Formats: sequence, C-alpha cells, structure tokens
Amino acid sequence: MDIAHTDFPRINRAYAGAFQPGKLTLGLVVPLEAHGNSAVPTLERHVERAQLADQLGFAALWLRDVPFNVPSFGDAGQTFDPFVYLGLLSGATGSIGLGVASVILPLRHPAHVAKQAASADVLSGGRLLLGVASGDRPEEYPAMAMDFASRGDRFRDSVAYIRAMSDDYPRVQTDQGTLTGGADMLPKPVGGRLPMLVTGGSRQDPDWVAQNSDGWITYPRDPASQGRVVADYRARIAAAGGQNKPVMQSLYVDVLADADAEPRPIHLGFASGTEFLRQYLTEVRDLGINHVALNLRFNGADVEDTMQRIADDLLPDFTL
Repeated sequence: MDIAHTDFPRINRAYAGAFQPGKLTLGLVVPLEAHGNSAVPTLERHVERAQLADQLGFAALWLRDVPFNVPSFGDAGQTFDPFVYLGLLSGATGSIGLGVASVILPLRHPAHVAKQAASADVLSGGRLLLGVASGDRPEEYPAMAMDFASRGDRFRDSVAYIRAMSDDYPRVQTDQGTLTGGADMLPKPVGGRLPMLVTGGSRQDPDWVAQNSDGWITYPRDPASQGRVVADYRARIAAAGGQNKPVMQSLYVDVLADADAEPRPIHLGFASGTEFLRQYLTEVRDLGINHVALNLRFNGADVEDTMQRIADDLLPDFTL
C-alpha cells in the first residue's frame, strides 16, 4: 500500500482542517506584517489581521517561540509569548487553526508545555497545532542555565513527558520528573492527545521522528530534494508499521501585483505573481506536502490587500 495516500489520524479540529492526504492547505506566519530587515515587528493591527485570516478561510496561523531577541539571528518572532498569544487569538477568532512552529522544548519544563498547550486546545475548541523543536540559538541556553549540547536528549525526554500527560493519573518516569499515578494534569486535550509536529530533525534519529511525531515541519527546498525527504519520512513511517502523517513547510513570499510576474529569489522563498505561486504550491502538493505556512515579512504590498489576493486567487484551489 502507498502510505502517502492513506488516512491521517483524527486528533482535533485544527489537525483535520489543515491536513488531508493528497491535499494542500495554506496558513500564514505571524506577525502578519511586512517588516523587512527589522528584526522586531510593529504588530500593527495584529488582532484585526488574525481575524481577517480567519474570515478569509486560511487553514492556520503559526506563531513562534522566541524567548530572546538575538541580533545575530535577525528575527524576534511575534515578540509575545506564544501561549499567552494563543489565549488571546483563541478568543478573537472562531475557526482558524492556531499553531506554534515551534515550541523550544529544552528551554521549558514539559509539565508547563503540556498544561499550556492543553489549555489552549480546550479554550479554542480543538484548534491547537503544537510544533516542537530542539532550538538553534545557542545564546538562549546559558540565559536559562541550560546546556546547549544536550538539548536533543531533553527534547526526546520532554516529548515522552508531554505524551504521558494526556493519560488519566499518568505514570511516567523521565529525567525531568516522575509521576506515580497519584496526581493528574487537567485539562485534557480535546482529541485525547496533543497534535505534536516535529520541526526538522530536532537532533533526533529520522526513524525516531517518523515514529514519535504526529507530523513533520520542514523547510523549502528545490522540488527534487523536497520530494526525496518527504518520501523518506513516509517510508520510515511505513517501515515501522505506523499510520500516515502530514508534512508541512514554510515559505517566504512577496506577492507581486502582476499575477503573471516571473519569480525572483528572496530569503527562503521568492517574489512572484500568484500564477507562479499557484504552480509552486501545486508542485509541492504533488510531492506530498500537505500545508504551506506563508510568511509575508518581505512582502512589498499592503498586507491586508495581499491576504485578500491570496484568498481570491489561490484559496479556492487549496482548501479541504
């Protein structure tokens, strides 16, 4: 059986709304603004733009976990803590999936992540998508008295801990804590477990990622390379006897006024008209990508206008 065309798990509302085998949906990376070479966004009209994304029918909004603004990295994310911001957005929106890509597990105790993520899932009516990662900013680790070199071990340990918190009165023994069945963690995720998508390799063996994730978050590549890595991920799932899982990627775009404008490269993406963007999205869909999170940081046009153009020109072809 070709695992790429078999059903995904049923976890929660956002997971079902963003991921379906053989289909591709579109999301947006927060902050919803063009802030170019400035690491710190203005967050102008940030709630109104999130509400517009919801109204237009985008599948998900994606926040990031950036504890410190590290100048050499050049990106402060949305500046707000992702879980606090999820609480605000869950009340301000009604249908759109709310994702974090990705929580840096080695810098947070897994009990806090499990509690915060389950709370956001319940408060939003099952709209949480939890990306998790091992982190790539060495400057953040000494600030929290954490060892950078061992982050892969803590990441794996955290995943096991968070998974166990979905059980009633869990029993789990990890390096970050032990529960013997005498205490429970509430609330429980809407679908019985949190949908955890692993970003990149997160310093794990690829077989571990395939077996322990609910999906994989990767980066844009040339089509031939992207097709190979997506096929490899699903082949590892099949080899372990697992159920098919989604793959998503990010993409920086500058949507030009001329719909037929040819592409030119920008950081981790391209500037083009909507026709080339449609061709690209169709190609990656056919390679097995199920969701693309569009980042408008380098977009030259008005953000609301660009969101509307994407919705008018592309969403009819990329919705479930």
